[in-house]
Amino acid sequence: MNLGPFDALIAAWLSLPQPLMLVVLAILGVLLGAVANHVITTWCWYPRPISPWVRLGDWKRDDEHRVLAETLPPRSFLDRVPLLGWLRMRRESTLHGPGFWVRPMLIELGLAIALPVMHHFWLAGQLLPTGMPAPVITSFAPWMTLLFFVHAILLAMMVAATFIDFDERTIPDAITIPGTILALVLASITPFVFMPGQLAGGIAPVTLQHPIGLNPSWMSGGGLLTCLCIWTVWCFALADRRVIMRHGVAKAVEYFLARLIRHPSWKILAGIWIIGMVSISIVYQISGVHWLGLASSLLGLAVGGGIVWSIRLVGSWAMQMEAMGFGDVTLMAMIGGYVGWQASIAAFFLAPLAAIAIVIVQFLTTRDRATPFGPYLCAGTVLTLIFWDEVYNARLRTTIALMGDLLLWLGLVLLGLLGGMLMISRWIKQRLYA
Repeated sequence: MNLGPFDALIAAWLSLPQPLMLVVLAILGVLLGAVANHVITTWCWYPRPISPWVRLGDWKRDDEHRVLAETLPPRSFLDRVPLLGWLRMRRESTLHGPGFWVRPMLIELGLAIALPVMHHFWLAGQLLPTGMPAPVITSFAPWMTLLFFVHAILLAMMVAATFIDFDERTIPDAITIPGTILALVLASITPFVFMPGQLAGGIAPVTLQHPIGLNPSWMSGGGLLTCLCIWTVWCFALADRRVIMRHGVAKAVEYFLARLIRHPSWKILAGIWIIGMVSISIVYQISGVHWLGLASSLLGLAVGGGIVWSIRLVGSWAMQMEAMGFGDVTLMAMIGGYVGWQASIAAFFLAPLAAIAIVIVQFLTTRDRATPFGPYLCAGTVLTLIFWDEVYNARLRTTIALMGDLLLWLGLVLLGLLGGMLMISRWIKQRLYA
């Protein structure tokens, strides 16, 4: 297997004594938790001055929190030490509320435990088909190590997105846009960033060719055109695209273009789009596994984000109100870039199962009945990774192979049924509560 430039790094990692590995992973987990906490408290729409790395500039939009930040006592170096710092921060409970330090500390502690556990299970063959002999599992250790580190990065980003979504019902683009670009870069280096799938000839990454063979069009100009279209739609989706039709089509186009370029962010998006178009074309010219990986990641982005976007559009039209935040779309697009289109489908349909447990825990701890969907998508992704063999090799792979293109038509039919049911539900509520 060709892991690209990661071969030497992974070989050096696997040569470390296991106790040292566990210590390094625990420290890495704490540090990722600290980064996630920093993102949660400062990248949200209304930052809270509870972070040990407080900066007054973070509260320029919020006078109330800025005044509080200006009255905070000085923080020492020990306050910035993960875990220990949150224990010391208890002294500010009168300013931020009792127990404000518990969740950040548990996030850092949870990742410190999760990473060593993940590493053990990933290298023990958790993602591989059951029943494989131990020597065969050992031979996959470099690939599973690469997957572990990729999934650790994804996990940290999903943790930050989850708790910001719980707090504010938003998911910042500052997480999902760089996260998506990183996924595409990693996939361009090697397709082994994708999950293992079972083939007649053995085990290979679940990319475009699974499970019914690679369509030659993906390696031709048609595949390049498709990928460029996916990239263009993703960049366009990040812009301000609202259309106001009250004054006719001509005015709607005029307002649309004016709104599109009102903020300087459109220049950044235009730059990202141009660089992406050039980079995708270069990787296509390189071809081989690099193009296979990038195209697989872009297709995962399209399917993951497309599923949620379609439901958002249909639900909003049927209920005459926003059915799902656009942050959920960009989040699932980012996840799809890491796990591919097959795992994106599985993660989406496992999300409601995870939602049941999360809703119960959230209500018991906060009495909050609101249900942001982002955390459930993240939980569905985690379930997909943990139970990958059972989800994909035992079920989804066969379904995709048998249904082929009918799977897309089935999805469209289900979307239509969803829209119809939501519209009937809205009609009944209007009649009952008019």
